Amino acid sequence: MNLILWRHAHAQDGHPDLERPLTELGHRQAARMADWLRERLPPVFLLAVSPAERARATAAALQAVTGAVATLEPRLAPGCKVADLLDAVQWPQGPGHGERTVVVVGHQPSLGMTAAHLLAGQTALWRVRRGGLWWLSQREHHGIVEVVVQAVIGPELA
Repeated sequence: MNLILWRHAHAQDGHPDLERPLTELGHRQAARMADWLRERLPPVFLLAVSPAERARATAAALQAVTGAVATLEPRLAPGCKVADLLDAVQWPQGPGHGERTVVVVGHQPSLGMTAAHLLAGQTALWRVRRGGLWWLSQREHHGIVEVVVQAVIGPELA
């Protein structure tokens, strides 16, 4: 199973928090990362998105280049817990988990804490940059289940 943790692109400051739109820079970041993902994603993947406007707008860039349908997931809202994120995407035992790819568009610190939990076995405040992503995969190797980092990339490198 592949799990892609994609932090929303640069957004305007302000309140209410869930309604903050992307900036012009944020739209460019989202488009660049969407193009990078389009070249690497399998034909079928799940796109799970926070209900926050900035996450929905980030995901819209990927939808525009792939035709994917996003699933708005309230459990991915700002401040979500690691367990809620993993439960929302059914990591690691979701349907077709061996070949399944899930793209999560969400927020800090939840995404970084999830990466730390999966890679280091403990919750820590790891940072996922605005517009950046961590691509993790789980596989079994000689009877041992391991989580492997496939990519960590910021939007300026996409």
